Amino acid sequence: MLDKAETLIEALPYLQRYAGRTFVVKYGGHAMGDPELAEDFAQDIVLLKACGINPVVVHGGGPQIGRMLKALGIESQFVDGLRVTDKQTAEVAEMVLAGAINKELVSWISRAGGKAIGISGKDGGMVIARKVQSKSPKAIEEDGEPLVVDLGFVGEPDRIDTTVIDTVCAAGMIPVIAPIGVGEDGETYNINADTMAGAIAAALGASRLFLLTDVPGVLDKDRNLLTDLSPADIAALAEDGTIQGGMIPKLETCVHAVEAGCEAAVVLDGRVPHAMLLEIFTSRGAGTLIRA
Repeated sequence: MLDKAETLIEALPYLQRYAGRTFVVKYGGHAMGDPELAEDFAQDIVLLKACGINPVVVHGGGPQIGRMLKALGIESQFVDGLRVTDKQTAEVAEMVLAGAINKELVSWISRAGGKAIGISGKDGGMVIARKVQSKSPKAIEEDGEPLVVDLGFVGEPDRIDTTVIDTVCAAGMIPVIAPIGVGEDGETYNINADTMAGAIAAALGASRLFLLTDVPGVLDKDRNLLTDLSPADIAALAEDGTIQGGMIPKLETCVHAVEAGCEAAVVLDGRVPHAMLLEIFTSRGAGTLIRA
């Protein structure tokens, strides 16, 4: 019992520091497919709200979309390894993200004792998206430049209106946001969940952006965890090949967020039970902190 009391005392200065602040949490990876980890995550979110912190959840769902497309007999198209989201695929993505996954997560939070509202970036004009044009890593134009590939209905946030989020948080509820936006042309665009969370964190001036991943954080070449990085550190690590693959766009999202108004971003392992609480409320932390 004394150990539990000491744990609460250790958390006290952090509770005081973050009371009234906003945390944006991107929920995804293998943690989404594990009922025990989903329950832990929901409990963590409800605890944050009870402590006076305003958690804003943004979730992914790539594997679930892939399974639904397969079940419906819809083949994914790829150009040089890049997935093309046609009209039919975009409709399925919205159905899975804003429907099944979003409401399931709301249900988990409700079961943990919280009040959550499931929405997407289309609600209240929250996220106005612009179409993404990606450069192929393989196809080269005559002038030697990478060929621009049309990925279909894939977008990125262009403008964020936080009115809906502010209203939900002020009402004592937790917004759970699916990464779907609408363009100026009225079309629906699927948005990368990391990118969506980073843009929302910047627009809200959040105290923290958490990206829950399937790795402990950013590792050095000896596989040791790097606990504190600046944008300059990240650029150097990318240049020497220490960070590569899927970690690069995640860290780019973190850098963009902290340079655009978010105080700090954290990459941590969502497979570790209550990793977010360990990061927030202890002096040791649990992941990699990125701040300007």
